[in-house]
Amino acid sequence: MNARTNIQFINNELGQPQFVVMPYTQYLELSKSKQIDTEAGVPSEVVNMVFDNNYSPAQAWRKYLNLSQVDVANRIGISKSAYSQYYKIQKLRKSMRIKIAEALQIKPELLDF
Repeated sequence: MNARTNIQFINNELGQPQFVVMPYTQYLELSKSKQIDTEAGVPSEVVNMVFDNNYSPAQAWRKYLNLSQVDVANRIGISKSAYSQYYKIQKLRKSMRIKIAEALQIKPELLDF
């Protein structure tokens, strides 16, 4: 027996699920109960900062996580002035993207959008 659901799947060109559409109230309930892994994607607040304020992904994530430039620089092991050279770069070199992601405690690919 197939149960009715308000959830819809949108498949990619290979027929594999790529997106899920669900009622917003259900999404809110799931996100509050931590059944949605926010580490797997970029929060809309971060995306909005990048597009609305012309922030780099690293800058938007830092602000979203409420960290100072000094906090991130210290976690990387570089000076604030050295970090500020990378801070506004839209597309970081792979090695720096990995270091900044580790400092922010996110996956490196979340800085590459």
